[in-house]
Amino acid sequence: MRRKGITSVELAKLAGVSSATISRAFAASSSMKPATRARILALADEYGFRPNAMARVLNNSQSRLVALVVNTVANPAEAEGLDQLIQRLQQQERLPLVLRCADHEDRNQLMRIASTYQVDHVVLYSDAVSIDDATRIFHSAIPVIASSEPLDGRDIADVRLDAGAATEEIVEHLVAQGRRHFVYLSGRASSHVDKQRMGWFATALARHGLVFDLVEHGDYTYESGYKEAALLLRRMRPDVIVCANDLMAIGVKDAAAVLGLVVSDDLAIVGHDGVALAGWDSHSITTIAPPPGAVSAALAEFIEQPADVAPEQRVIECMVRWGRSTGDLPRR
Repeated sequence: MRRKGITSVELAKLAGVSSATISRAFAASSSMKPATRARILALADEYGFRPNAMARVLNNSQSRLVALVVNTVANPAEAEGLDQLIQRLQQQERLPLVLRCADHEDRNQLMRIASTYQVDHVVLYSDAVSIDDATRIFHSAIPVIASSEPLDGRDIADVRLDAGAATEEIVEHLVAQGRRHFVYLSGRASSHVDKQRMGWFATALARHGLVFDLVEHGDYTYESGYKEAALLLRRMRPDVIVCANDLMAIGVKDAAAVLGLVVSDDLAIVGHDGVALAGWDSHSITTIAPPPGAVSAALAEFIEQPADVAPEQRVIECMVRWGRSTGDLPRR
Protein backbone atom coordinates (compact mmCIF):
# COMPACT_ATOMS: atom_id res chain seq x y z
CA MET A 1 0.00 0.00 0.00
CA ARG A 2 1.38 3.41 -0.97
CA ARG A 3 2.24 5.60 2.03
CA LYS A 4 0.85 9.12 1.90
CA GLY A 5 3.57 11.78 2.10
CA ILE A 6 3.41 15.24 3.62
CA THR A 7 2.84 18.50 1.76
CA SER A 8 5.43 21.14 0.95
CA VAL A 9 3.85 23.47 3.53
CA GLU A 10 4.18 20.80 6.23
CA LEU A 11 7.79 20.08 5.20
CA ALA A 12 8.58 23.79 5.33
CA LYS A 13 7.29 23.99 8.91
CA LEU A 14 9.38 20.95 9.91
CA ALA A 15 12.50 22.43 8.32
CA GLY A 16 11.84 25.94 9.57
CA VAL A 17 12.04 27.46 6.10
CA SER A 18 9.66 28.96 3.54
CA SER A 19 7.77 26.98 0.90
CA ALA A 20 9.88 28.73 -1.74
CA THR A 21 13.02 27.37 -0.11
CA ILE A 22 11.55 23.86 -0.31
CA SER A 23 11.05 24.30 -4.06
CA ARG A 24 14.60 25.61 -4.47
CA ALA A 25 16.00 22.60 -2.60
CA PHE A 26 14.69 20.31 -5.34
CA ALA A 27 16.05 22.48 -8.18
CA ALA A 28 19.66 21.50 -8.86
CA SER A 29 20.36 24.78 -10.66
CA SER A 30 19.32 26.98 -7.72
CA SER A 31 21.81 28.51 -5.31
CA MET A 32 21.52 27.27 -1.72
CA LYS A 33 23.83 26.41 1.13
CA PRO A 34 24.74 22.71 0.81
CA ALA A 35 23.97 22.09 4.47
CA THR A 36 20.47 23.61 4.14
CA ARG A 37 19.71 21.58 1.03
CA ALA A 38 20.98 18.36 2.66
CA ARG A 39 18.81 18.94 5.75
CA ILE A 40 15.69 19.59 3.68
CA LEU A 41 16.24 16.56 1.42
CA ALA A 42 16.88 14.34 4.45
CA LEU A 43 13.58 15.44 6.01
CA ALA A 44 11.83 14.93 2.67
CA ASP A 45 13.11 11.34 2.50
CA GLU A 46 12.15 10.71 6.12
CA TYR A 47 8.57 11.95 5.70
CA GLY A 48 8.02 10.81 2.12
CA PHE A 49 7.76 14.20 0.45
CA ARG A 50 8.23 14.64 -3.29
CA PRO A 51 7.38 17.79 -5.28
CA ASN A 52 4.44 17.51 -7.65
CA ALA A 53 5.87 17.85 -11.16
CA MET A 54 2.43 17.99 -12.75
CA ALA A 55 1.48 20.95 -10.55
CA ARG A 56 4.65 22.71 -11.68
CA VAL A 57 3.60 22.09 -15.31
CA LEU A 58 0.24 23.75 -14.67
CA ASN A 59 1.86 26.71 -12.90
CA ASN A 60 4.68 27.28 -15.38
CA SER A 61 3.16 25.88 -18.61
CA GLN A 62 6.33 23.81 -19.02
CA SER A 63 6.71 20.06 -18.57
CA ARG A 64 10.52 20.00 -19.13
CA LEU A 65 9.90 16.83 -21.13
CA VAL A 66 11.83 16.33 -24.39
CA ALA A 67 10.56 13.77 -26.91
CA LEU A 68 13.45 12.01 -28.68
CA VAL A 69 12.21 10.39 -31.90
CA VAL A 70 14.77 7.76 -32.92
CA ASN A 71 14.99 4.79 -35.25
CA THR A 72 16.35 2.31 -32.69
CA VAL A 73 18.50 2.23 -29.58
CA ALA A 74 20.06 -1.07 -30.72
CA ASN A 75 22.35 0.71 -33.19
CA PRO A 76 25.52 1.80 -31.32
CA ALA A 77 25.70 5.09 -33.23
CA GLU A 78 22.24 6.17 -32.14
CA ALA A 79 22.67 4.72 -28.66
CA GLU A 80 25.96 6.55 -28.04
CA GLY A 81 24.55 9.83 -29.34
CA LEU A 82 21.41 9.45 -27.24
CA ASP A 83 23.44 8.64 -24.15
CA GLN A 84 25.37 11.90 -24.55
CA LEU A 85 22.21 13.94 -25.17
CA ILE A 86 20.28 12.36 -22.30
CA GLN A 87 23.14 13.12 -19.93
CA ARG A 88 23.07 16.78 -20.98
CA LEU A 89 19.28 16.99 -20.71
CA GLN A 90 19.34 15.54 -17.21
CA GLN A 91 22.00 18.06 -16.20
CA GLN A 92 19.58 20.73 -17.45
CA GLU A 93 16.78 19.15 -15.37
CA ARG A 94 14.93 17.99 -18.47
CA LEU A 95 13.52 14.49 -18.85
CA PRO A 96 13.74 12.54 -22.14
CA LEU A 97 10.80 10.62 -23.58
CA VAL A 98 12.30 8.16 -26.08
CA LEU A 99 10.15 7.03 -29.02
CA ARG A 100 11.60 4.05 -30.92
CA CYS A 101 10.18 4.09 -34.46
CA ALA A 102 11.89 1.07 -36.06
CA ASP A 103 9.38 -1.64 -37.02
CA HIS A 104 6.50 0.33 -35.49
CA GLU A 105 3.45 -0.03 -37.71
CA ASP A 106 1.99 3.42 -36.99
CA ARG A 107 4.76 5.88 -36.12
CA ASN A 108 2.38 8.83 -36.22
CA GLN A 109 0.15 7.21 -33.60
CA LEU A 110 3.23 6.64 -31.44
CA MET A 111 4.00 10.36 -31.65
CA ARG A 112 0.36 11.25 -30.93
CA ILE A 113 0.49 9.28 -27.68
CA ALA A 114 3.73 11.02 -26.67
CA SER A 115 2.30 14.45 -27.55
CA THR A 116 -0.40 14.04 -24.87
CA TYR A 117 2.35 14.49 -22.26
CA GLN A 118 2.73 18.12 -23.34
CA VAL A 119 6.43 17.89 -24.19
CA ASP A 120 8.32 21.18 -24.48
CA HIS A 121 10.67 20.07 -27.28
CA VAL A 122 10.83 17.28 -29.82
CA VAL A 123 14.21 16.17 -31.25
CA LEU A 124 13.81 14.34 -34.53
CA TYR A 125 16.66 11.85 -34.94
CA SER A 126 14.76 9.37 -37.08
CA ASP A 127 14.75 9.90 -40.84
CA ALA A 128 11.91 7.35 -41.00
CA VAL A 129 9.55 10.05 -39.72
CA SER A 130 8.82 13.17 -41.77
CA ILE A 131 9.44 16.63 -40.38
CA ASP A 132 5.94 17.72 -41.39
CA ASP A 133 4.30 14.84 -39.49
CA ALA A 134 6.39 15.44 -36.37
CA THR A 135 5.76 19.21 -36.27
CA ARG A 136 2.04 18.75 -36.97
CA ILE A 137 1.58 16.19 -34.19
CA PHE A 138 3.82 17.96 -31.66
CA HIS A 139 2.23 21.29 -32.62
CA SER A 140 2.82 22.93 -29.22
CA ALA A 141 6.43 21.72 -28.87
CA ILE A 142 9.58 23.37 -30.25
CA PRO A 143 11.13 21.07 -32.88
CA VAL A 144 14.87 20.45 -33.23
CA ILE A 145 15.99 18.44 -36.26
CA ALA A 146 18.99 16.11 -36.45
CA SER A 147 17.86 13.73 -39.20
CA SER A 148 19.43 15.32 -42.33
CA GLU A 149 16.06 15.53 -44.06
CA PRO A 150 16.07 18.70 -46.23
CA LEU A 151 14.40 21.62 -44.44
CA ASP A 152 13.00 23.01 -47.71
CA GLY A 153 12.61 26.49 -46.29
CA ARG A 154 11.16 25.47 -42.92
CA ASP A 155 12.16 27.81 -40.09
CA ILE A 156 13.29 25.11 -37.65
CA ALA A 157 16.38 24.60 -35.47
CA ASP A 158 18.57 22.12 -37.28
CA VAL A 159 21.86 20.31 -36.67
CA ARG A 160 23.42 18.56 -39.64
CA LEU A 161 26.76 17.12 -40.62
CA ASP A 162 29.15 17.91 -43.45
CA ALA A 163 31.59 15.11 -44.28
CA GLY A 164 32.73 16.44 -47.65
CA ALA A 165 36.25 17.36 -46.54
CA ALA A 166 36.69 14.20 -44.43
CA THR A 167 35.55 12.05 -47.35
CA GLU A 168 37.98 13.77 -49.71
CA GLU A 169 40.79 13.14 -47.22
CA ILE A 170 40.07 9.41 -47.19
CA VAL A 171 39.73 9.13 -50.97
CA GLU A 172 43.00 11.00 -51.50
CA HIS A 173 44.73 8.58 -49.14
CA LEU A 174 43.28 5.47 -50.83
CA VAL A 175 43.91 6.66 -54.39
CA ALA A 176 47.51 7.48 -53.46
CA GLN A 177 47.85 3.81 -52.49
CA GLY A 178 46.86 2.86 -56.05
CA ARG A 179 43.30 1.79 -55.24
CA ARG A 180 40.86 2.32 -58.09
CA HIS A 181 37.94 -0.06 -57.55
CA PHE A 182 35.42 1.14 -54.98
CA VAL A 183 32.17 -0.49 -53.82
CA TYR A 184 29.53 1.16 -51.65
CA LEU A 185 27.45 -0.86 -49.16
CA SER A 186 24.37 1.18 -48.28
CA GLY A 187 22.02 0.77 -45.35
CA ARG A 188 18.54 1.88 -46.40
CA ALA A 189 17.62 3.31 -49.79
CA SER A 190 15.23 5.89 -48.28
CA SER A 191 17.76 7.27 -45.78
CA HIS A 192 18.76 10.90 -46.34
CA VAL A 193 21.92 10.28 -44.31
CA ASP A 194 22.89 7.34 -46.49
CA LYS A 195 22.33 9.29 -49.69
CA GLN A 196 24.52 12.11 -48.39
CA ARG A 197 27.34 9.77 -47.44
CA MET A 198 27.34 8.02 -50.78
CA GLY A 199 27.11 11.39 -52.53
CA TRP A 200 30.17 12.77 -50.74
CA PHE A 201 32.19 9.75 -51.80
CA ALA A 202 30.90 9.89 -55.37
CA THR A 203 31.97 13.54 -55.60
CA ALA A 204 35.42 12.81 -54.15
CA LEU A 205 35.92 9.87 -56.53
CA ALA A 206 34.83 11.95 -59.53
CA ARG A 207 37.73 14.34 -58.90
CA HIS A 208 40.02 11.40 -59.73
CA GLY A 209 37.96 10.22 -62.69
CA LEU A 210 36.53 7.32 -60.66
CA VAL A 211 33.06 6.01 -59.86
CA PHE A 212 31.72 3.25 -57.66
CA ASP A 213 32.06 -0.07 -59.49
CA LEU A 214 29.01 -1.35 -57.63
CA VAL A 215 26.46 -0.33 -54.99
CA GLU A 216 25.12 -3.09 -52.74
CA HIS A 217 22.45 -2.87 -50.06
CA GLY A 218 22.51 -3.94 -46.43
CA ASP A 219 20.41 -2.84 -43.46
CA TYR A 220 22.95 -1.24 -41.10
CA THR A 221 23.47 -4.48 -39.13
CA TYR A 222 26.66 -6.46 -38.64
CA GLU A 223 24.91 -9.48 -40.14
CA SER A 224 24.07 -7.68 -43.39
CA GLY A 225 27.64 -6.40 -43.72
CA TYR A 226 29.01 -9.91 -43.26
CA LYS A 227 26.48 -11.53 -45.62
CA GLU A 228 26.75 -8.99 -48.43
CA ALA A 229 30.55 -8.94 -48.27
CA ALA A 230 30.77 -12.74 -48.30
CA LEU A 231 28.66 -12.87 -51.47
CA LEU A 232 30.41 -9.93 -53.11
CA LEU A 233 34.00 -11.00 -52.42
CA ARG A 234 33.37 -14.43 -53.93
CA ARG A 235 32.57 -12.93 -57.32
CA MET A 236 34.79 -9.82 -57.46
CA ARG A 237 37.74 -8.24 -55.67
CA PRO A 238 37.33 -4.50 -55.16
CA ASP A 239 40.11 -2.42 -53.65
CA VAL A 240 37.82 -0.62 -51.23
CA ILE A 241 34.41 -1.22 -49.65
CA VAL A 242 32.83 1.91 -48.21
CA CYS A 243 30.06 1.11 -45.70
CA ALA A 244 27.15 3.31 -44.64
CA ASN A 245 27.92 2.60 -40.99
CA ASP A 246 30.56 1.03 -38.78
CA LEU A 247 28.59 -2.10 -37.87
CA MET A 248 28.44 -3.19 -41.50
CA ALA A 249 32.13 -2.31 -41.90
CA ILE A 250 33.00 -4.70 -39.06
CA GLY A 251 30.88 -7.39 -40.73
CA VAL A 252 32.76 -6.81 -44.00
CA LYS A 253 36.09 -7.14 -42.20
CA ASP A 254 35.10 -10.47 -40.63
CA ALA A 255 33.79 -11.84 -43.93
CA ALA A 256 37.04 -10.88 -45.66
CA ALA A 257 39.04 -12.71 -42.97
CA VAL A 258 36.98 -15.89 -43.44
CA LEU A 259 37.71 -15.75 -47.17
CA GLY A 260 41.44 -15.43 -46.50
CA LEU A 261 41.76 -11.77 -47.48
CA VAL A 262 44.10 -9.49 -45.54
CA VAL A 263 42.76 -6.10 -44.47
CA SER A 264 44.11 -3.71 -45.62
CA ASP A 265 46.60 -5.37 -48.02
CA ASP A 266 43.90 -7.03 -50.13
CA LEU A 267 40.96 -4.83 -49.20
CA ALA A 268 40.51 -1.42 -47.56
CA ILE A 269 37.36 -0.81 -45.53
CA VAL A 270 35.75 2.51 -44.53
CA GLY A 271 32.85 3.01 -42.13
CA HIS A 272 30.74 5.89 -40.85
CA ASP A 273 29.57 7.06 -37.39
CA GLY A 274 32.71 6.68 -35.28
CA VAL A 275 31.20 4.23 -32.78
CA ALA A 276 33.47 3.05 -29.97
CA LEU A 277 33.29 -0.55 -31.19
CA ALA A 278 34.93 0.36 -34.51
CA GLY A 279 37.90 1.80 -32.66
CA TRP A 280 38.66 -1.39 -30.73
CA ASP A 281 42.08 -2.76 -31.60
CA SER A 282 40.50 -6.00 -32.85
CA HIS A 283 38.55 -4.01 -35.49
CA SER A 284 40.44 -0.73 -36.07
CA ILE A 285 38.06 0.59 -38.75
CA THR A 286 38.76 3.91 -40.46
CA THR A 287 35.54 5.87 -39.97
CA ILE A 288 34.01 9.31 -40.52
CA ALA A 289 32.20 11.03 -37.65
CA PRO A 290 31.56 14.43 -36.04
CA PRO A 291 33.84 15.51 -33.19
CA PRO A 292 32.89 13.60 -30.01
CA GLY A 293 29.93 15.18 -28.24
CA ALA A 294 29.48 17.95 -30.82
CA VAL A 295 25.98 16.98 -31.95
CA SER A 296 24.56 16.42 -28.45
CA ALA A 297 26.07 19.72 -27.26
CA ALA A 298 24.44 21.62 -30.13
CA LEU A 299 21.05 19.96 -29.58
CA ALA A 300 21.14 20.64 -25.83
CA GLU A 301 22.10 24.26 -26.50
CA PHE A 302 19.16 24.73 -28.87
CA ILE A 303 16.77 23.24 -26.31
CA GLU A 304 17.91 25.72 -23.66
CA GLN A 305 17.39 28.75 -25.88
CA PRO A 306 14.38 30.98 -25.08
CA ALA A 307 11.30 30.34 -27.19
CA ASP A 308 11.53 33.77 -28.82
CA VAL A 309 15.06 33.18 -30.20
CA ALA A 310 15.12 32.61 -33.97
CA PRO A 311 15.84 28.95 -34.89
CA GLU A 312 19.45 28.30 -35.88
CA GLN A 313 20.74 25.95 -38.56
CA ARG A 314 24.16 24.67 -37.52
CA VAL A 315 26.55 22.58 -39.64
CA ILE A 316 29.14 20.40 -37.90
CA GLU A 317 32.23 19.37 -39.85
CA CYS A 318 33.04 15.67 -39.63
CA MET A 319 36.52 14.29 -39.10
CA VAL A 320 38.38 11.09 -39.97
CA ARG A 321 39.26 8.61 -37.26
CA TRP A 322 41.94 6.53 -38.89
CA GLY A 323 42.25 2.79 -38.31
CA ARG A 324 44.28 -0.05 -39.76
CA SER A 325 41.48 -0.95 -42.19
CA THR A 326 42.86 1.56 -44.72
CA GLY A 327 46.54 0.77 -44.33
CA ASP A 328 49.30 2.95 -42.95
CA LEU A 329 48.13 6.19 -41.42
CA PRO A 330 48.61 9.23 -43.67
CA ARG A 331 51.62 11.40 -42.90
CA ARG A 332 50.90 14.73 -41.24
